[in-house]
Amino acid sequence: MRRALCCAGRAPKSLRMRLPALALAPVIALALGSSASAFADNVKVVRLLPEYIPAASFVRVSEYFNGKENTRGATIVRTQPDSREGFYFNLRTKSDTAIELAWVELQVISPASPEPRTESFAVSLPRGSHLIRFGLTGADWPGPKARPVAWKLRLLAADGAELASEQSYLWSKPDAPSVPAAQ
Repeated sequence: MRRALCCAGRAPKSLRMRLPALALAPVIALALGSSASAFADNVKVVRLLPEYIPAASFVRVSEYFNGKENTRGATIVRTQPDSREGFYFNLRTKSDTAIELAWVELQVISPASPEPRTESFAVSLPRGSHLIRFGLTGADWPGPKARPVAWKLRLLAADGAELASEQSYLWSKPDAPSVPAAQ
């Protein structure tokens, strides 16, 4: 019964169906040559959602019993660790391999200043899908109604190599063309 439920609607994969893919794996790795190691650490940005989150959204019932914040398996990093309320960048990544140490470089232009502010966070990425929340919290964000003017997020390996990046439209918007003066 269990096998019938897990394979409902699709044919079960037999070893005979997997043999061609298994036979080609060494050939593909050889063809990729030096880029095979870069492919092994392949990290993809599945989704990036910036939003303001009030402190009450982080409180769970379990926190009343043990006094620890329940992150529900996500990694949460904040500019002001003691303050939960702020503007967060919710990053969902998918990694082929676990990465022990990675850096997130976040550049944000806030409504309070035209100069970009840069924050760096050290994180580890488990294999598979993972949610990371980067928060500009406490005095580092103007308030609940403020939205970033532009932002850029880069995920970097420990050696500084860029694994993935995302940015808002306005971050890369070219300057307006100059209009010649009327004569």
